Amino acid sequence: MGCSFSGLNALYNAVNGGGDVWINENRFRILRQIGEGGFAYVYLVKEVVDDARSGSGLAAKKSMHPSHVSEDGTYAMKKVLIQSEDQLQLVREEIRVSSLFNHPNLLPLLDHAIIAVKGPQGGWNHEAYLLFPVHLDGTLLDNAKVMQAKKEFFSTVTVLQIFQQLCAGLKHMHSFDPPYAHNDVKPGNVLMTHRKGQPPLTILMDFGSARPARKEIRSRSEALQLQEWAAEHCSAPFRAPELWDCPSYTDIDERTDIWSLGCTLYAIMYGVTPFEYALGDSGGSLQLAIINAQIKWPPGPDPPYPDALRQFVVWMLQPQPAVRPHIDDIIIHVDKLISKYLPQAKP
Repeated sequence: MGCSFSGLNALYNAVNGGGDVWINENRFRILRQIGEGGFAYVYLVKEVVDDARSGSGLAAKKSMHPSHVSEDGTYAMKKVLIQSEDQLQLVREEIRVSSLFNHPNLLPLLDHAIIAVKGPQGGWNHEAYLLFPVHLDGTLLDNAKVMQAKKEFFSTVTVLQIFQQLCAGLKHMHSFDPPYAHNDVKPGNVLMTHRKGQPPLTILMDFGSARPARKEIRSRSEALQLQEWAAEHCSAPFRAPELWDCPSYTDIDERTDIWSLGCTLYAIMYGVTPFEYALGDSGGSLQLAIINAQIKWPPGPDPPYPDALRQFVVWMLQPQPAVRPHIDDIIIHVDKLISKYLPQAKP
């Protein structure tokens, strides 16, 4: 999918002062800001449909899947401030990669535009506007913080049902040829929507770090280059050991994501990551705790989670990537565990 360029300064003024925003031929009203981070801001917007133009609006787009059209016209719009050519290329790559995926557990990019705007010194900068479905129940991280404050835990079955959906989305990425790695699987990148009588809908988002997964490392300089890239793009508590200390001769594959999945399953269970205890220890090292896979188990629910669930985490957190399972193995196992622990309906 290509990027749309336009010199619409009105768009720039609208977003900074509140008002209406055009993304290509569709118009949106900014309701409020719902998030920010780095050079990006996220707004809740509502589509403004012109009755005079028959067949107008997102719903009329032939490429738009009906399930992605909001019933009340609200969406999430991410605005990215682009201050260099490198940043511009990164945003273009995020748009390209996001447009590859089509799965109910991966956040779809609905539309996008990159515009040129006049800077304060008279030069030209760029801003990107990316449109997504909105999920106002927040991220898994947001929900975990609330539950932690109340000393509440997900049930074993709910833990597995949340995790099962994450695995399904990641399998879609790993099934490409060549496979794509997400590279930043973590609770903060997992959106949740609570549903009455059903497990929460779980959606993996943020493909800014997603890249083809398989890399041949054949020198010390290549290993160091990968470590530097990972330090910038892969969140430290969820980063696989081989991305902290990469051998000079090795093959990297999509199982870096499996390590992050294991950390995320632990976080669904306990509301914290498996190695962050090292940050609080005197002389502790997050990197050493990860490389040595030194897992500590905090107090959990009463009764505690079954040992099979803990062993599932340990299976994914193998420090040697060659013995770490693939996503298909994980899905088979999570399905078996759900069958085992799901209360059987009475006839």
